[in-house]
Amino acid sequence: MKASLKPLASQVVVITGATSGIGLTTARMAAAEGAALVLAARDGAALRQLAAELEAGGADVLTVATDVGVRTEVEQLGQAAIARFGRIDTWVNNAGISMFGRHEEVSEEDGQRLFQTNFWGVVHGSLEALRQMRDRGGALINLGSELSDCAVPLQGMYAASKHAVKGFTDSLRMEIERDRIPISVTLIKPAAIDTMFTAHARNYLPHEPQVPPPVYAPELVARAILHAASHRRRDIYVGGASRLMSLGNFHLPRLFDRLAEATMFRLQQSDRPALPDRRDALHASGGNALQQRSGLQQQPVCERSPYTSLSLRAGPLMTALLWGGAAYAAYAACTAVAGTRARSAS
Repeated sequence: MKASLKPLASQVVVITGATSGIGLTTARMAAAEGAALVLAARDGAALRQLAAELEAGGADVLTVATDVGVRTEVEQLGQAAIARFGRIDTWVNNAGISMFGRHEEVSEEDGQRLFQTNFWGVVHGSLEALRQMRDRGGALINLGSELSDCAVPLQGMYAASKHAVKGFTDSLRMEIERDRIPISVTLIKPAAIDTMFTAHARNYLPHEPQVPPPVYAPELVARAILHAASHRRRDIYVGGASRLMSLGNFHLPRLFDRLAEATMFRLQQSDRPALPDRRDALHASGGNALQQRSGLQQQPVCERSPYTSLSLRAGPLMTALLWGGAAYAAYAACTAVAGTRARSAS
C-alpha cells in the first residue's frame, strides 16, 4: 500500500533538532505553510522561545524537551504528539552533531556520544514514527549527508554515523514496503550547509573547524524536507556537490580518496586558532540557539541549487539524465585534476 501524503498545511509534523540550523529553518518554513508542529531539542528554554515566535504568527506548536539518544524520551515525544494532535503525519529525524579530529585522537566517550545522537537518535525516532504512523500512514524523513555515500578525513566518526543512518534507513524502507505499511521513507543527503554545524562540533584540531566549499543555504535543505513530506521520494541530494561526491566516490573511489587526502586536511580547518574555551554541543545543548546560519563563511553561500530544484520537479527519466550529466561532470573534473597533478609531478 502506497503512502497517501497530505498537503503540508493539513499535516502534523515532528521535527527533532529544531532549535538551530536545518531543523530551525524547517520549523519556521513549515509554520509559514500552515503545518501544526511538534518540536524537539535538548534545550527547553530555546524551544519555548521558538514556540512563542511561531505562535505569534498563528502556528499551532507543541514543544517537548528531548534527548534523541535516549529511547524513552523519544517515545515520550511521540506520545505527547498523539495526546495533543491525535496523529502524526510527518516525522523528521534531523538532530545531529559532528566532531573534527583524527581517529586516534578522538575519545571513545565522544565517539559513542556522537553515535548515540546521530545514529541511535534516528533509530529511536524512526521506530517511534513507525509505531505511531503504521495505521494512518505518513512520511518518515531522515537526515543523512553527502558523507552517507563517501568519507573524508578529520570527520571520520561523523561519516561513519551517516553511513550507518543510510544503511538503517534503506533497510527499514524495505521492511515497510514489504509489509505494505503506508509510510514513505526518505533519506535527505545535504552537501556542506551554512549552519551552526562547526560551532556545535567537538574540536580536536589546532584550528577552528570549517566546512569545505561549496557551502549551501539551510533553506535549500528545508525545502527538500518539506517536499518529501508531501511527495514520495527515496533520496534527495541537496546541492549538486552532494550528488557529485556520491557519484565520484562510487565510480572513482581511489581517485576521490587521493583528492580528499590532498585537500580535506586544509579545507576543513580555518586560519583561526582553536578557541581554548569553546563550548560545543556534543554532550549537552550548546549556545547559539535559534540561529539558522553561522555567519562565519569566508566564501559565498550558495542560495540556490539548480540541480536540487530540477530534481525535485523532474520525473524518473529526467532525474536519470541529471545524474548521468552529473556523473560525466564529476569524471571530467576529476580527470582534469588528476592530469594537472601528474604534470606537476613530472
